[in-house]
Amino acid sequence: MEVLEDLYSAISENIELYQELNGTVIEELIEEPSALEFMRYVSKNRPFVVRGGTSDWPAITKWNMDYLKDTMGDSSVKVAMTPHGNADAVVKNETDELFFVKPLEVSEPFEALINYIRDQELEEEKSQKAVKYAQTQNDNLRGEYSALLPDVESNIAWARVALGTGAEAINMWVGNSLSTTALHKDNYENVYCQIIGTKTFVLISPLEALCIQERSAKAATYVLEDEHQDLSDAKLKIKEDDPSEEIPCAIWDPDEPTKDANQYASLSLWFHKVSQTCGPEAICCAVNYWYDMSFQGHFYPSTCLIRDVSKLGIEVTAPAPLPNGLESAEETEESTEESTEESTD
Repeated sequence: MEVLEDLYSAISENIELYQELNGTVIEELIEEPSALEFMRYVSKNRPFVVRGGTSDWPAITKWNMDYLKDTMGDSSVKVAMTPHGNADAVVKNETDELFFVKPLEVSEPFEALINYIRDQELEEEKSQKAVKYAQTQNDNLRGEYSALLPDVESNIAWARVALGTGAEAINMWVGNSLSTTALHKDNYENVYCQIIGTKTFVLISPLEALCIQERSAKAATYVLEDEHQDLSDAKLKIKEDDPSEEIPCAIWDPDEPTKDANQYASLSLWFHKVSQTCGPEAICCAVNYWYDMSFQGHFYPSTCLIRDVSKLGIEVTAPAPLPNGLESAEETEESTEESTEESTD
């Protein structure tokens, strides 16, 4: 037990040192970085924001309900459904068992999906209907949403040059304010681009992984309570995956920070929780570019070591120096608790 306490103390001091050296303010740029400037952020594994980074994209002026429906029409798209908008999230059942629950995935015409998303957002009293959104991270903008691809960049030039490769995936996200992405991390350099509405990111450095209280949970999926029911009024339940599988996931639920339309963000391996608010037409749209990250050097093995230590049963109950979301310079001046970020995962 004394060894564990010493280990806890050493890691806590390491977290404090990291915050002292790096601060808790995300750097904001007013123009796109060069490839060299971008690599400096990658080498330090620090996220940053580019204000107005997508302002000259056709999507910024063209994307609205009418344009999206005219362009996509009745094309079939993958739709994620959850009871409360909590895809890929940790949920307790009635006996307090932990499950990592994936959304029910169905296919629907795009026009029906976006109408549902808008109508649900506009309801004065939110119904108990399932929350729907488009969130497949499978290069869907070059697949089922390819009709919209000409409205955005086919690659982020400074990221492509710096990393020496094109985007492995370009992903489209469409939803409303009811959906939330649980705290997680991605093993990619992620350039996140907000098109409609606002995204709120809570970011936690991979060096602070001990604080998220990562534990294993049983893998499960939302399924229809009645397989014959109408999807417009579907009731969902949790079903454990077969064969059974244990998924490592964050138990700690942080809140809360922001990123408006016309912006880039970037961050690899950082834990992040994401929520959103809608634009004037009650929808939210974003596009993110995934680039392969390098696993060479000491950084990735070091973060794996910290994650492994966290599984020894040491729990950090977020004292003052521990993660509380990173703050943008602007929000810090306004003494708010929120933080705006654009990040590369």
